Amino acid sequence: MNSMIGEIIGIICCTCTTLAFLPQAIKSIITKNVSGLSLTMYIIYCSGLVFWILYGIYLQSLQMIISDTITLLFSSIILFMIIKSRFKHK
Repeated sequence: MNSMIGEIIGIICCTCTTLAFLPQAIKSIITKNVSGLSLTMYIIYCSGLVFWILYGIYLQSLQMIISDTITLLFSSIILFMIIKSRFKHK
């Protein structure tokens, strides 16, 4: 496969997966309601993103590092809100 085509596909993949968390982050911030979201899922997902970032550093893939860092930011906001919500109710 042509490396340019591979880069374009990679950029599209990164853009889609990064933007996928934006609506949930915005909705959670606006409504301050995260009661239906899974704490375990977000802990595992954020942990996986950290390893994807490390893997991107290993591969020297700037698009992987940037997109996973942005996704980690969005996901961490939601994770923080879930944790804050759970401790608030105890």
